[in-house]
Amino acid sequence: MLDDSLKAQLKAYLERVTRPIELVSSLDDRPASQEMRDLLDEIGALSDKIAVRHDGSDARRPSFSISPAGVDMGVRFAAIPMGHEFTSLVLALLQAGGHPPKVDADVIEQIQALEGDFVFETYMSLSCHNCPDVVQALNLMAVLNPRVRHVAIDGGLFQAEVESRQIMAVPMVFLNGAMFHSGRIEIADILAKVDTGAAARDAAKLGAKEAFDMLIVGGGPAGAAAAVYAARKGIRTGVVAERFGGQTLDTMGIENFISVQETQGPKFAAAMESQVRSYGVDIMNSQRVTAIEPAPQPGGEITVTLANGAALKSRSVVLATGARWRNVNVPGEQEYKNKGVAYCPHCDGPLFKGKRVAVIGGGNSGVEAAIDLAGLVAHVTLIEFADQLKADAVLVNKLKSLPNVEIHTGAQTTEITGADGRVNGLAYKDRVSGQAHHVALEGVFVQIGLVPNTEWLRGTVELSKYGEILIDEKCGTSLPGVFAAGDVTTVPYKQIIIASGEGSKAALSAFDHLIRSPVL
Repeated sequence: MLDDSLKAQLKAYLERVTRPIELVSSLDDRPASQEMRDLLDEIGALSDKIAVRHDGSDARRPSFSISPAGVDMGVRFAAIPMGHEFTSLVLALLQAGGHPPKVDADVIEQIQALEGDFVFETYMSLSCHNCPDVVQALNLMAVLNPRVRHVAIDGGLFQAEVESRQIMAVPMVFLNGAMFHSGRIEIADILAKVDTGAAARDAAKLGAKEAFDMLIVGGGPAGAAAAVYAARKGIRTGVVAERFGGQTLDTMGIENFISVQETQGPKFAAAMESQVRSYGVDIMNSQRVTAIEPAPQPGGEITVTLANGAALKSRSVVLATGARWRNVNVPGEQEYKNKGVAYCPHCDGPLFKGKRVAVIGGGNSGVEAAIDLAGLVAHVTLIEFADQLKADAVLVNKLKSLPNVEIHTGAQTTEITGADGRVNGLAYKDRVSGQAHHVALEGVFVQIGLVPNTEWLRGTVELSKYGEILIDEKCGTSLPGVFAAGDVTTVPYKQIIIASGEGSKAALSAFDHLIRSPVL
C-alpha cells in the first residue's frame, strides 16, 4: 500500500508519538478489506507504539478506529485513507499518540466544553480536496471531547449508503443521523452551529478589539498579499474573512503562479495563512461582513459590521472579498443542488462514476471539467450558450477526441429536471432553430464563471454593471480610505497572481492614504 517514500515520511512523523496507539479494524471479505488490513499492518510495523488488531465488531465494514491504548477515542475511518485523506490519517495518528494539535487554545477550550452527545458521519471521496479539512476538523473534535464521535466514509466503498441517503455531493456531513452540512466547512463554523452561545461570545470578543490602522476584508490571494504588505509597514493590521484562502481552497491544481512550479489550492492557502500569521496579523476567520460605514471625517475611523453584530474600527480598509461560482439560474438548479447539481468536478465527480452527466459552460473551466469527468463517468454532454467553445484550442481538441463526450454549442439551458429528489435530466433549446431538447442524465456540473461578492456593498461603494467594485489606478474606491483588490474589482483577468499584485498595490495605496491623513 505504502511506497518507500511514504513509509519514510510516516515513520518520521510517528517518532512524535508519545503514548501507545491501537488500530482496530472491522473487515469483511471484500478486496477493500484486504487493502485496509495491509495498510494497517504496514503502519503498525513503522512504530513500536502502534498495536494493530483485526477483530473489530463495527457494523460498517471495512473500517478501523484509531485510539490511545485502552481508550475509545471516537475516530473511525470507513475508508482506505490515501490520496487527499492521507494527511487526515497522519494527523489522527499523531493526535491519538499525544502530539498536540496546532489550533488556538480558545478553540480547544470550546471543543472540550461542548455539552451533549455528537455522532458525526462525513461522506467523502479520496479525490476531493475540500473533504480533508472537514474530516480533520471533526476528527479533532473527537480527539478532544469524549462525547464527540466521527467516522469518515468513502462513498465509493459504501454505495448502498450513498444511494439510500441520496448523497450526490461531498463532503456531506450528518449529525446524529440528520443532515448537518454539505460542502467545505471550517472548525469555527462547525462549533458555531453546535455551540449555541458561541456567536454572542464571539461578537463580544471581536467588538472589544482596538481600532486597526488597516483592516482587510477577505482572505484570498488579494487579501493575504495586502495583509503582508501592510504588516511590513509596522502598522496594526487585521484580516476578517469568511474563510482564509478564498477560491484557492476550491482549486485542485495551481501551475501558473510564478516561482511555484506546481501546487494544490489548499496547500497554497495554508502557505498564505502561515506567511500572514508570521507578521503578527490579527486573522479573524469564519466571519462574514455585512456593512461598511465611512469615517465621519478625514482621518476618522471606518466601521465594519459583522453578521454576528460586532463592529470593527479601522483608519483604512481594503476590500478583497473575491467572487464565487455563477449559477445558471434555471428552474431546478436550486432544488437539486447537491442532489445532482454540482460545481466542483474534482470533489463530486467520483460520485457519478458510470453515470451520465452534463457540463454547462464551454470556457476553460467547463472544458477541463468535461475532460476530467469523461475518465470517470459513462457519458458527458457539454452545453455551451455561444456558437463555439471559448476554451483554449489544446483543450478543445482534447475534448473532441474523447469518445464518450457530446458537444452542443448555441444551446441555451432552460431547466434541470428531476424526480424522487434527484436530477434526471437537462433541457436546452437550440438558439438557431428554437427546437427544444431533453437529455436524460444523473448529474449536472455548472461551470460558467464567477460572481463578485458585493451584494452587501450595494448603495455604499460604486459598482460596475456586473457588480464589481469600481477602482482607480491605485485601487481606490468611491469611499475615502477604502480600497479594493482582486476578483471583486473591475480589474480584468481573474488570476491568483493578478489578485496578489493588486492586493499589494491596494495596501501600499492605503498606507499612502494613512500617512497623508490627520491623526485624530
